[in-house]
Amino acid sequence: MTDPTHHGHSIPQITQELPRLIERMHRRFLDVLRIEMTRHGINDISPVQAMMLANIGEEEISVRDLIERGYYLGSNASYNLKNLVDGGYVDRQASERDRRSARLKVSAKGKTILEALTGLNTTMAEPLLKQESEAHELEATYRTLRRLERRWSDSIRFADNVGDEEF
Repeated sequence: MTDPTHHGHSIPQITQELPRLIERMHRRFLDVLRIEMTRHGINDISPVQAMMLANIGEEEISVRDLIERGYYLGSNASYNLKNLVDGGYVDRQASERDRRSARLKVSAKGKTILEALTGLNTTMAEPLLKQESEAHELEATYRTLRRLERRWSDSIRFADNVGDEEF
């Protein structure tokens, strides 16, 4: 028989705690990233800016796509992006079709940050993957969080169709 309290937490408690847990995990990850960057002698960009590099990844993307992908706030994104371009971590090229638009690509210097981030993520995950069952749990957690992200995104996208009765 399964435990309906899920190790002491009911489903309603879990659904209330999950957004706070995600926020705490994000802040904690930025702290871990800050320590790792310091260890590598990287002190001219912030952990948030390193995550911005990760959101660009290996692609060449527009500023608009970066903002949508990372859910950055406009002025904050502009400041962080300017710092990454000025620091030589990102190459910014004006679009030939629309001079107001720009394409972004991680530079060779930026790729060193991405490599360090990949190494950090791998190192952090290793203890969680000692058994095959743990790998399956991690995959299930990832799928669940992606579904929750899609649900939240749909809620935002279709907010105009939702009445005020929810609040």
